[in-house]
Amino acid sequence: MINKHSTKNKVLEAVKEDGFALLYASKELKADREVVMEAVKQDASALMCASKEMRADREVVMEAVKQDGYALLYASEELKADREVVLEAIKQDVSALMCASKEFRVDWEVVLEAVKQHGCVLLYAIKELPIKIAEYWVKIMDPNK
Repeated sequence: MINKHSTKNKVLEAVKEDGFALLYASKELKADREVVMEAVKQDASALMCASKEMRADREVVMEAVKQDGYALLYASEELKADREVVLEAIKQDVSALMCASKEFRVDWEVVLEAVKQHGCVLLYAIKELPIKIAEYWVKIMDPNK
């Protein structure tokens, strides 16, 4: 068992076995890129235990969402608004759409990608989406274009 006084090597060993062991690491090690990366490789949800800086680290967050899209919940607001990160998260778990920035819940392309994964994702799209769908439909059906 590790604690806030454990060495980096001890913490690295622990998070390789159980990513959530990051919870017991020191503040400094929760901000250590190598430690956090190993933790999220083992368990994407370990991102919730990482420092604010690590939750804003694009590479760390991408590693987490590639394994479990719902890990987007723990990412920084900036990365929740990053199209590539959001699309990767949705590929792994369509419910990640509800963790993404509001703008993506009305973004036709993003919602369509999510719907390809599972149709019920429309439940996560916000009420403006039907308006966007109608606008899209009118646009493709307009004979003057």
